[in-house]
This record gives sequence, C-alpha cells and structure tokens, in this order.
Amino acid sequence: MTRIFITRDGARRPSQGPECWKALLANPKTQWRPGFSAMAAARSWEAAQSAPSGLPPEVAALLGPEARLATAEPEFKVPLPGRGGASQCDVFAMIDIGPRRIATAVEAKVEESFGPTLAAWTPDRSPGRGARLAAILALLGAAAPPLALRYQLLHRSAAAILEAQRRGADAAAMLVQSFSPRHRRLEDFEAFCAWLGLPDPAPGRLMAHSLPCGRDLLLGWVSSGASTFLEPAPGREG
Repeated sequence: MTRIFITRDGARRPSQGPECWKALLANPKTQWRPGFSAMAAARSWEAAQSAPSGLPPEVAALLGPEARLATAEPEFKVPLPGRGGASQCDVFAMIDIGPRRIATAVEAKVEESFGPTLAAWTPDRSPGRGARLAAILALLGAAAPPLALRYQLLHRSAAAILEAQRRGADAAAMLVQSFSPRHRRLEDFEAFCAWLGLPDPAPGRLMAHSLPCGRDLLLGWVSSGASTFLEPAPGREG
C-alpha cells in the first residue's frame, strides 16, 4: 500500500502513481518533462513504495537501516513567518528512524538551480522580506548569512523546522535529492552547510545542526544513480 498522499482541492487521497503529481505543479507544461526534477522525483518515490522502507534507496542509505517512511506528500506548502508565499517542498515526508520521527523537506534537483541568492532576493529593500529572513535566522539559530547563499536552502530548512514543531517531531531534516550525474549545484549546498558550521558536506553524508528549539536539523545530499527516472517513458507521463 502506498504511503504517498496527494492533497488537491482540500481532499487528501492516496497517490495512484507518478501522474497524480503532475496536477500539483505550478506549471505542468514546463515542469513535467523527462530530465527534470519534478518527474524524476515522482518516479523515484513512487517506485520506492514496493520497498520495505518506502524510501528511495539513496535516501534510505543516508538515514540508515531503521528508516521507514510514514507518509509523504508532494508539492507540500508550508507557510512561513512574515509576509510572502509559502515554502513549497518537492516532497514533504514524515520518516521514522527507530523511535524518532523526522519531519523532512526534500528538494529534488537535476540541472535546476536553487533560485536567487540572498543578494538577488534583496531583503533590505522590503520590510516584509527583512522580517521573514530574521524569523528564518531565529529558527536556525544562525548569524547573518553571506549574500551569496541561495535563499531556497534557507526557507526550505525553515519549512522542515516549522513542521517538526507543529507535528511534534523529534527532529527536522532538509535533504537534496540530486538526479544529476555531475552533482550540479552541490557547491551551493556546501556553502550553506559551511555557513552553519558543518564541514565536509559530501554526498551521502548526514549532518546535524543544533537548533534553538532543542531539536536537530539534519542535512544531506543524496545522489540517485537510477538514470531511468530521467528518461522519456511511454504513456501518460510524457
């Protein structure tokens, strides 16, 4: 039985397969294509439902043999403090590792970027953005970040922390699930981890950052070796 749920029009239903993910995208015509992260992530997580862990193998390997998927929701929106839109997670998962429950935001990537840097996002030009950044930094327990950091990594981590608090999870996690054979954009993730004081953020290595709320924020970059998730497929997915 699937552990993936689709929320649409106020109704939450079990997923019937990758095609169910398509309608949740902001722009399915441009985002739902072979070789792009939306389709790759859908195929990856749906294929994993036949595994005991319910997790893509690279995610299961990162989190350890006790890791089990409780539930997952694609394109899950988490409201953030301050003015502005929600943080939309490619996959939001509640994962059990032994007795611990982890609220996990997953950001899927192939060649796509992590969006604007903080310099381009320009919080200093908008009181609302400045307040939002201050709230995110408070959640992370971190000092002012370098302007070269990618804002998406900050707000996706904040989304995981907020959901961990809201759901009473033991820890939060922000994972990058990369389908790029060349580890594209890894340097942005490395810079984010270095800012939080986490050295050597190599792919496949799980790291923990202590939060002011008493929980840990787990961070990791996982690489999918299954190129089939990037290839064109017959039927409705194309």
